[in-house]
Amino acid sequence: MMLLAFILQAIRIAVPYLLAAAGGVMSERVGVIALGLEGLMLSGAFGAALGSYYGNSPWAGLLGALVAGTLITSLLAIATIRFRANQVVVGVAINLLVAASTRYFLRLVFDSSSNSPRVPGFGGEGVSNVMLSSFMNPVVWIGLAALPALGWLLYRTPFGLRARAVGEKPEAAATLGVAVNPMRLKGLYLAGALASLGGAYLALDQHQFTDGMTAGRGFIALAAVIFGRWEPVRVAVACLLFAGAETLQIQLQGAQLVPSQFVEMIPYVLTIIALAGVVGRSVAPAALGKSE
Repeated sequence: MMLLAFILQAIRIAVPYLLAAAGGVMSERVGVIALGLEGLMLSGAFGAALGSYYGNSPWAGLLGALVAGTLITSLLAIATIRFRANQVVVGVAINLLVAASTRYFLRLVFDSSSNSPRVPGFGGEGVSNVMLSSFMNPVVWIGLAALPALGWLLYRTPFGLRARAVGEKPEAAATLGVAVNPMRLKGLYLAGALASLGGAYLALDQHQFTDGMTAGRGFIALAAVIFGRWEPVRVAVACLLFAGAETLQIQLQGAQLVPSQFVEMIPYVLTIIALAGVVGRSVAPAALGKSE
């Protein structure tokens, strides 16, 4: 029973990682560095809280998340694809911009510097078991299906073939009639939608937006992308591994067997160890970070 509870909690925690990492895989497969995942998730979380609050429906919250994610993705696309700015600098700027702007609009809209009022979330209120109630949230199932579906899209469809081509050999793709920048734009908007849904899950699951609530999950999702070597199935396994570490952290904190400061380090230490063992041997898409 304890093992089952651990697995259910790990899956629940893995959902935002899975969605953000799916966005990261898509973005980097078309050649755009996914350093802005944290900002996309945070904007999605705020958009979800705003949409759910004013629309009085979690479905309005999802729509708000997608709108917010689209706006931030548009900024990213204009800077990296239209003006060919350095993608690392743009990613860092997006993260800083979203962190500051959500804090500003939180105070402007909700007159609070820390969190929004309670907003409607998806079902499960009548279910006594909190873990099982989470699985009544459709975003959980979208998260679980995101990376397998992305794997099918990348390796079984013409769209996926073109996406991988512009991320590996854009010059060769262009000679075969593939429009590189429009293809990258499509991949980037899909990535933004997935990452913003990851943020929406956090806000709707907790029934509110909290300042900085993504708490580095976008960076851990990016680590999972690298650890999984840009292959959707491997990335999904990496996300579950990191979610398992976070679940262990929560349970150890409850047991109070070790000082809390050491327990809080577990997910991040695991991330560093995982990347230290794989980065030298992993091969990123050849055109990653390069303008056409």
